[in-house]
Amino acid sequence: MVFVKPETVVGWHRWAFRRFWTWRSRRRLPGRPPTSREVRDLIKRMAAANVGWGAPRIHGELLKLGIVISEREVSRLMPPRPRKPPSQTWRTFLANHVGTLASVDFFTMPTATFRVLYVFFVLAHDRRHVLHFNVTENPSAEWTAQQIVEAFPEDTAPKYMIRDRDGIYGDHFRRRVEGLGIEEVLTAPQSPWQNPFAERLVGSIRRECLDHVIVLSEQHLYRILKLYFAYYHRSRTHLSLGKDAPAPRAVQAPEMGKIVELPEVGGLHHRYERLAA
Repeated sequence: MVFVKPETVVGWHRWAFRRFWTWRSRRRLPGRPPTSREVRDLIKRMAAANVGWGAPRIHGELLKLGIVISEREVSRLMPPRPRKPPSQTWRTFLANHVGTLASVDFFTMPTATFRVLYVFFVLAHDRRHVLHFNVTENPSAEWTAQQIVEAFPEDTAPKYMIRDRDGIYGDHFRRRVEGLGIEEVLTAPQSPWQNPFAERLVGSIRRECLDHVIVLSEQHLYRILKLYFAYYHRSRTHLSLGKDAPAPRAVQAPEMGKIVELPEVGGLHHRYERLAA
């Protein structure tokens, strides 16, 4: 105590106190590994090259490329949009009958000369597969009934079919549906949320395709939709399918090669594959 001042002893104690609690507060387990620069650049490239893709869609593509990353990490760049769920009654019905359900609906598209074209489609619920679609300028109950026959050949009709109460579904249409053994499930008036799969499909078609083109004719619209549905079935990942495509895609491990971009729908979207060098 002769050679040491009191403030020196206090300083030693404070230093030891800081060291002790630094040691006690140390990380005992390694944290999440940092995302590589290559993956960060790939996420930005996907977001820039594909119209309307959000974090879930990009995350689905990365999983198919064998890149393990959390959706939360991806969402730092593109946060997902909030989604309003349907009512519990309809949710239960749709979940219990998803394998035997199909939906039908129309949507419209103006042309460059301000004509209005009508698109009719039939959607299977189990794998979100578009079974049939067609385009016309003058829809009728007879024309719509013929589309149902073309959508369900040779005893492939579902047990239930959801549709709205539009007047286009006249007596001829209802008789044809009944003849196929399909039970119609009608949504309440002004309640599009009761046919959510069809409404979401229409929204996807508009946001990801038709909002970015000018339609010239019936044939032009049919060709565009044919390209989009090919992409929709083979490449586009879906939240409801566990981030897989309607036609299942295999996961490609990193050792299979480098990542290449394959343009789809005229370059509006891309499919990402691994190819050996």
